[in-house]
Amino acid sequence: MKQFTDQMKRTVSMPVWPPRRIVSLVPSQTEFLASLGLDVEVVGITKFCIHPSQWFQEKKRVGGTKTLHLEAISALRPDLIIGNKEENDAAQIAALWQEYPVWMSDILTLEDALDMMTQIGAITGKPEQAEDIRAAVEQDFAGLTPILPPKKAAYLIWRKPYMVAASDTFIQNMLQKAGFQNVFEHLSRYPAITVEQLQATDPEVLLLSSEPYPFQEKHMQTLQEICPNARIALVNGEMFSWYGSRLLFSVSYFKQLQNALALPGSGQDFIHFPNPGS
Repeated sequence: MKQFTDQMKRTVSMPVWPPRRIVSLVPSQTEFLASLGLDVEVVGITKFCIHPSQWFQEKKRVGGTKTLHLEAISALRPDLIIGNKEENDAAQIAALWQEYPVWMSDILTLEDALDMMTQIGAITGKPEQAEDIRAAVEQDFAGLTPILPPKKAAYLIWRKPYMVAASDTFIQNMLQKAGFQNVFEHLSRYPAITVEQLQATDPEVLLLSSEPYPFQEKHMQTLQEICPNARIALVNGEMFSWYGSRLLFSVSYFKQLQNALALPGSGQDFIHFPNPGS
């Protein structure tokens, strides 16, 4: 029986290897599995696993990332379940762990994401394909020059209340690599903030994510009134928070955003970057 160690330092024993029936519980890792060529092996995904679109239409959906339908997963008779410490519910993962091999990622940095690629490649029997993707991502990020000096930025993920990405998040690491100084890096994870807190940080840039809350143009004017000195950009959240093969598009996206912010402008000068350009 083959054994592997996941990113939570747990031993995952595989009675069937390579796995023939895989259930993926995380959107960014589902897309990575598709990039590895595991079209037949992946039999179940979540309702948030929108890439690739063909999988979203055809694969069995097993609930949301934190609201899994355990019966639906059991009905698929998985040889391997792939999840994530942050995105999945710990109690549901513990229940699945009693019955099936469950490999878990734990990702806060690009380096963690690269390690995830190598490890998933190994456990699924696709090491060469995984290393090719990893190498391409590494090469892309090696060519990314951050904004200097870093621009003070707030990355908003929710409204009513406003919530931001702060320290100990993958988004924070992506912001740093792109050359943004997170004005809320002194806070932890995904805190709710007040309008007064946002104003007090006096950000140069407000980045409004497309997910999990779908910020739109109609929200930009209100935030401009709150932070009149800030440039405001609608951004594709996948580029900052998906840590699988979507990272192949992130560097090009960050460079486009950097170029847009380098142009003169202020006030009502809103920037729209909803798509990865792929």
